[in-house]
Amino acid sequence: MVSERKTGDGGTVGVYSDISELKEREEELTEKSDSMEQMSNQIAKYLSPQVYESIFTGKREVKVESHRKKLTVFFSDIAGFTEAADRMESEELTKLLNHYLTEMSQIALEHGATIDKYVGDAIVIFFGDPESRGVKEDALACVRMAIAMRHRLRELQEIWRDSGIEKPLQCRIGINTGFCTVGNFGSEDRMDYTIIGNGVNLASRLESAATPSQILISYETYALVRDLVSCESRGQIQVKGIAAPVETYQVIDTFENLDRDRGLILEDHPNFKLRIDIDEMSTAERNQAAKTLSRAQNKLGVKAKKAAKTRTKRKQKTDSGMQARL
Repeated sequence: MVSERKTGDGGTVGVYSDISELKEREEELTEKSDSMEQMSNQIAKYLSPQVYESIFTGKREVKVESHRKKLTVFFSDIAGFTEAADRMESEELTKLLNHYLTEMSQIALEHGATIDKYVGDAIVIFFGDPESRGVKEDALACVRMAIAMRHRLRELQEIWRDSGIEKPLQCRIGINTGFCTVGNFGSEDRMDYTIIGNGVNLASRLESAATPSQILISYETYALVRDLVSCESRGQIQVKGIAAPVETYQVIDTFENLDRDRGLILEDHPNFKLRIDIDEMSTAERNQAAKTLSRAQNKLGVKAKKAAKTRTKRKQKTDSGMQARL
């Protein structure tokens, strides 16, 4: 490195410094910094973004500790996964499962969820820690996320069917809002940031009780979202580990989506119930629905004709009796 300066008599003084060692150290530091960044990016894939940020910004200490907090907990799994696993080769199944988990996780992160873990085909997610927008907003975000997942899965089913998968994946979803214990569990050498408690267990039980493609929520969650989400009561169910029956509700969609121009048909009468969401249905489901409705229409037509004939005969019989009396 050369530095020069002018002297009073018009001359120039040059100072020559050997900075080879300094430059070598700078290069070493740059290499180490790049290596640390790459390592940090790799570690980030094992952590939820909120947890990763809270640790690396110093907001959260990495030590065994936990606290009680009201969270909204989400459980989902694939209906009939064992059957699907028996029909497919392991490489095919692995590719399909990773595609499903990637798509669902992307939606979860878009809604601000904390992804707890993957357990085979199951996904455990919660809202409310380490960041929270408030209990009500957390519950609403969770339900909106579940609706978005259901919609995306419908699209994926078409893609998978076109790729040769005869019976595409369907998932069941359970959601509950309640107090849970959340934090770092384990030892000082190895720990896991997760949740435990009855609130978690109930979400898991609701998921088990749901039917394929159904989003089943507890009353606690329903009470927080009912102003913005259309739900139907599914009555009480008895769940393992909870003495009292649990009131359940099925999520239909947000009122915002229902208000849009979409193919949703809802009818609820004592002897006639119908719910068709054309936009959410796959091509195969739409074809099946058309066949079912056609059969129903034919049967209703036959019944109507028989009823008309019966009324005609009764009228004729009545008229004949009146003429005989006259």
